[in-house]
Amino acid sequence: MKTLKSVGFLLGLPIILLLWWWLATSGAPNFFAPTPAKLLTTFVETWIGERLITDVLPSIMRLVIGVLAAIVLGIVLGLAVGLNRTMRAVTEPVFEFFRALPPPVLVPVLMLLVGINDGMKIAVIISGCIWPVLLNTIEGVRSIDPVQNETSRSYGISGFARIRYQILPSATPTIMAGVRQALSIGLILMVISEMFASSSGLGFTIVQFQRSFAVPEMWSGIVVLGLIGVALSFIFQAVERRVLRWYHGLKEVENAV
Repeated sequence: MKTLKSVGFLLGLPIILLLWWWLATSGAPNFFAPTPAKLLTTFVETWIGERLITDVLPSIMRLVIGVLAAIVLGIVLGLAVGLNRTMRAVTEPVFEFFRALPPPVLVPVLMLLVGINDGMKIAVIISGCIWPVLLNTIEGVRSIDPVQNETSRSYGISGFARIRYQILPSATPTIMAGVRQALSIGLILMVISEMFASSSGLGFTIVQFQRSFAVPEMWSGIVVLGLIGVALSFIFQAVERRVLRWYHGLKEVENAV
């Protein structure tokens, strides 16, 4: 019963939206709004085949590498800055300056510095994804309960052991909130980076469909992006449940009191 209820919550709204779309497009045909049946046929013909290898998988590979690199760099830098009050004061204005720069404006600069290749596209993704992880890590470290710090000092826990057993577990809920933001930013920047000086990838292909008035194919590309976003969300939720199982258990106990 519980499983059926979960499936109902998961699929209920998408089914309602599909029915609404089918009813809205079942009258006079509209060039800019294909019917669900037409879009499904176009989706299979366009993306199940060669384009899956030449466009979809390379885009996903660049997205995964860029997001993982941003997470690692953001956590390492965030720990270094968050644990040092002087470094935090020195770096805060610099971080605020670079965070305010929209990553798309860096694309021409990165094209000159890195070249027109996969490295440039990954660098664009990193330049946008690193900020939520970095700033949330700093905030997570800064807001650790002082009693925990005193307890660690009392027991002589220091260095890497303190980071491993006290700092990281305490800051992980805040870090995971930053990772969640980084995933959606990474997907957006993956598309934007492929719109500039590229000959393959989801962003490039969708723009080509739009410029050639291949409307159903363009919509099918947008559906692919949505499916990638849903898959990323499910993967993140699974990882979060495993990493933060102690945190969710603690919250359940607090709410039960």
